[in-house]
Amino acid sequence: MGPAARMSGWCMFAMALSGVCARAQVPADAVRDLSLLVSRDRPCVWPSGMTPFAVVPTATFNRAGRHRDMLVIDEHTGTQWDAPAHFVPPPGSGLPGAGPMGLVTGEKVPAWQFCGEACVVDVSSYRDKAEPGKSYLIGKEPLLAWESANRKLGPGDVVLFRSGYTDAYYKPFPLGDRFVTAALRKQAPGWPAPTPEVMEFLGERGVMTLGLDGASMGPLPDLAVATHQAGGKRGMIWVECATNLGGLPPTGAFFALLAAKHAGGSGGECRCVAITDKQIATELVARSRAKTVVDLSVTLHEDYPVVWPGRGPGEEGGRYVGKVLNAFSPTRGPFFALAHMFDSHAGTHLVMPSFTLPDSVDRGTTAQVPISGWRGEFEKQWGKLPEAVEFTEKAPLERLMGRAHVVDVRPLRGKAKAGPGLPAGPVISREFLEEHARSKPFKAGEVVVFRSGFSDEFFRPLPAAPDKDALFVKPLEGESEGWPAPSAEAVAFLAGAGVRCLGTDGPTLGGVDAKSSQFTDWIAASKGMLVVEFLTNLGSIDGKDAFFIFAPVKIEGTRGGYGRALALVK
Repeated sequence: MGPAARMSGWCMFAMALSGVCARAQVPADAVRDLSLLVSRDRPCVWPSGMTPFAVVPTATFNRAGRHRDMLVIDEHTGTQWDAPAHFVPPPGSGLPGAGPMGLVTGEKVPAWQFCGEACVVDVSSYRDKAEPGKSYLIGKEPLLAWESANRKLGPGDVVLFRSGYTDAYYKPFPLGDRFVTAALRKQAPGWPAPTPEVMEFLGERGVMTLGLDGASMGPLPDLAVATHQAGGKRGMIWVECATNLGGLPPTGAFFALLAAKHAGGSGGECRCVAITDKQIATELVARSRAKTVVDLSVTLHEDYPVVWPGRGPGEEGGRYVGKVLNAFSPTRGPFFALAHMFDSHAGTHLVMPSFTLPDSVDRGTTAQVPISGWRGEFEKQWGKLPEAVEFTEKAPLERLMGRAHVVDVRPLRGKAKAGPGLPAGPVISREFLEEHARSKPFKAGEVVVFRSGFSDEFFRPLPAAPDKDALFVKPLEGESEGWPAPSAEAVAFLAGAGVRCLGTDGPTLGGVDAKSSQFTDWIAASKGMLVVEFLTNLGSIDGKDAFFIFAPVKIEGTRGGYGRALALVK
């Protein structure tokens, strides 16, 4: 073999090692959605003692140029995850099982723990083998059998118990009563679930993340507390109500738990996904084992500016409210959980095209000023606005993950001339992006993210009245410069380069000027682009080989929404 051939062979080997570096995006058929649909018509909420789920429309296209919804939801709805604090009481409480892990609420769990190699343990033969009102108790035997067929379990593995329970019983009502209610009424067997000894066994192996496709990691009727505490005291976390686990191989797939980031929460709603492409999965598993996982999401907190306040009265999104639903107590039970009410686009969130485009209902009504006038002006330049009706459950997840392409727009800050009642912010122009592309070309399938440092600097606790927060209100009122935002021409340029997902560490992709913000949103939506807004900590991935991944909580009837953004860095 000559030097040129050897060099070519080495380059191919290096590209294989880099895996995701050589490919900007993940093939659609290699992405598995492992999450249940949160819907009022399905058994997404535990049938006793929890908060009923609701979606409340608050704005429409013809009224506001966007569709808004408010959610009423508790943390343990649909596909969900448990932080240690869910069942481990805090130290000093005097309650059974109390310990330091009782202080580890959802936002304190390290980002690396949300990723790993999926190790699927088949326990489907145990489904429905227990007596009514009881769970089949999963012992160590299936784990030892899995290890015999594959390898020893260890750190960085995500052990997933597949029984097929959600696949069989998570159905619209009245069939949906079979999922949990019938088991609690002792009319049917419960879901297979592990014993406390299994949690101890996995903890000794170094496994820190688990999951199952049953309704709870706790077995019926009386081992829920013991199993939860056995894992929680070790700092373990797990997914409950996963689904479609049969679509994964026994080992080798990359798994990600993309969790709502509630301050002080016991865990929460989440979206779980897996990547089965061998080359990409191998690289991402290696990064997760190395714990080079970065959280790019702001924390949802009542005292922080996490929801759009509007440019004036009547435009505010539903405020974020988090309240204790259940505290550790003899009367309420040995667990802790929160309930929430908030705008569906709170914190770090996805904007789907249907959020900003008209739907068939809007067609027959007259839009309010100024939306009607802006729409006419926009359509003269860019063509007719299409209708869009797709909701969150239809979001193409493969387009929300891929190689991160960071565009540093910090040099643009400090140059906009804002004034009272005249909001202004830096414009990311097409020319700016063309100049950037001369040294770092944009490639189809990349996730392009704008790094301004805005959320890093201004995401702070809300000030006491009459002071105004510096993240939203001051920029929107022209009292300070707004966040950098791309022009419609810049977004069209990126769409032409094959970019299908944009991200920003500003609170919105559009800036503080109402008209230009609407045009930016409309062009992105018209081009079918997905937008992840309100990122943070982008400096941790700037200039690095980073794989970006986001997915919204899978809530029926919403047009995108909140979730967790992570990056795996080489």
